Amino acid sequence: MDIRNIAIIAHVDHGKTTLVDELLKQSGIYRENEATQERAMDSNDIERERGITILAKCTSVEWKGIRINIVDTPGHADFGGEVERILSMVDGVVLLVDAAEGPMPQTKFVTSKALALGLRPIVVVNKVDKPDGEPDRAVDDCFDLFAALEANDDQLDFPTMFASGRAGWCDAELDGPRENLDALFDLIIDHVPAPAQIAHKDEPFRMLATTLSADPFIGRILTGRVEAGTLKAGETVKALSRDGDKIEQFRVSKVLAFRGLSQTAIDVAEAGDIVTLAGMTKATVADTICDLSVDEAIPAQPIDPPTITVTFGINDSPLAGKDGKKVQSRVIRDRLMKEAEVNVAIKIADTPGGDAFEVSGRGELQMGVLIENMRREGFELSISRPQVIFTEVDGERHEPVEEVTIDVDDEYTGVVVEKLTGPRKGELTEMKPAGAGKTRIIAHVPSRGLIGYHGEFLTDTRGSGVLNRLFHGTTPYKGKIDGRRQGVLISMENGSSVAFALWNLEDRGKMFIGAQEAIYTGMIIGEHSRENDLEVNPLKGKKLTNVRASGTDEAVRLTTPVTMSLEQAIAYIDDDELVEVTPNAIRLRKRYLDPHERKRQARAS
Repeated sequence: MDIRNIAIIAHVDHGKTTLVDELLKQSGIYRENEATQERAMDSNDIERERGITILAKCTSVEWKGIRINIVDTPGHADFGGEVERILSMVDGVVLLVDAAEGPMPQTKFVTSKALALGLRPIVVVNKVDKPDGEPDRAVDDCFDLFAALEANDDQLDFPTMFASGRAGWCDAELDGPRENLDALFDLIIDHVPAPAQIAHKDEPFRMLATTLSADPFIGRILTGRVEAGTLKAGETVKALSRDGDKIEQFRVSKVLAFRGLSQTAIDVAEAGDIVTLAGMTKATVADTICDLSVDEAIPAQPIDPPTITVTFGINDSPLAGKDGKKVQSRVIRDRLMKEAEVNVAIKIADTPGGDAFEVSGRGELQMGVLIENMRREGFELSISRPQVIFTEVDGERHEPVEEVTIDVDDEYTGVVVEKLTGPRKGELTEMKPAGAGKTRIIAHVPSRGLIGYHGEFLTDTRGSGVLNRLFHGTTPYKGKIDGRRQGVLISMENGSSVAFALWNLEDRGKMFIGAQEAIYTGMIIGEHSRENDLEVNPLKGKKLTNVRASGTDEAVRLTTPVTMSLEQAIAYIDDDELVEVTPNAIRLRKRYLDPHERKRQARAS
């Protein structure tokens, strides 16, 4: 069967997974009466809850006798490691762009990778039925983006389609019939070339592993595109590292291929097809699976380096072990090493003490998703404030810089520019009207300055602003950048919080806890209204007498406490604070729980 391999790339919430849903439905992979679910490719629980794609996934459809392998890629720059690997398996890309927003940072990030590989894009302008949509401007912005990314003439001569993924139509003209996706299917078949690997089907078998996962029944499995030859289940092959060193020799127990949303065992894997192999014990991502006669590894696409590091440690608070079962450093280390095997964008290193681990990755969201998965598996952890990774260039200290793209109402433009270019040491590169009373601001800001900024940004823009980040490069060290300005309220007692005490403390600042919650000495229970930290007693009850008086017996009404998400908590803490993560709770605390030790450390610093 003839084959086409494509990847669909887009920014967060531009409708990529919804469009794939419609491609699956209209290709006929479902029975007429089969129950289907929305966003079928978002199989992970966190993906469904947050509405984002985290893991790259494959599916396939058949159209007019041709199999189209479709790869759904993540839409957030923090998960860019998934995208870089997956692009090496395809021969073309469909770039999905929102008609109102146009190309956004993640669009730029992934498109630059695709263009560097020589892939010819198809541009699909989605959501053209939105009231504020400007499809023609979106197409012009795409051309400008390709030109800025040094696309060649063939790539600049891209075909354009106009679509509404939710309504299930795509046409070559903006005023087309708007009935179905037939035009998109036909364009993919005509525009995307068949895999060049088909010409090498008579050579010895070679495949580059691009994704790693585990199946509860068949164990470790690797997915990739067959670069040459054929392979049947039961044959013996070997795995080579990037340097060409032999890792292991194994018998292939299963050969699977994507058929719709499921993987099906096939008789033979042929050159050009995307398949999954089982039977290995050591082989991993970027390794070459090949015939025993092959001695040269397939070049693997380099991965951009991590930009931040977070320390994962054991939970040593007084409430440790109350929620989770996996609390030992040994168990935490094994889980992190397992994650590093699957996710090549993450690096793990032991700290000198051995009871904590430095985890390096792309951003706060990627760290947050990893921690969230671990807490759901029963782990208890203490997490430090993210730190950026500095590099040495010609003997000079350099730090990572991110390109920040902000869409904000015109009235809030001043405060956003002031915050980015002032205390956060950013440089404004572009500011232009974005239509509908909004302004688009593009600035290059040190990664250090963006840690903890998102919550402040939402407050400054009354929740109406949209901020997107993309790793831009490195720059000479910009000097000291101040962290959080407000101090915190620290508990000086162990026990359960008392409503009367919290009510009296509300004048001191915002509370993070409610009544009857477990607390301990050193736990952060709120944000102080001033810059200094303050130790308070949240257990102080109301003094009772045998005399009743008017007004003294009124019910205590507490202000609703501030509830932070995991990412917000990690970004909020200061260098001397930690986030305590358990399956049922997220708490903030001082690094040194003993008050005398805290004072000694404060004097030392």
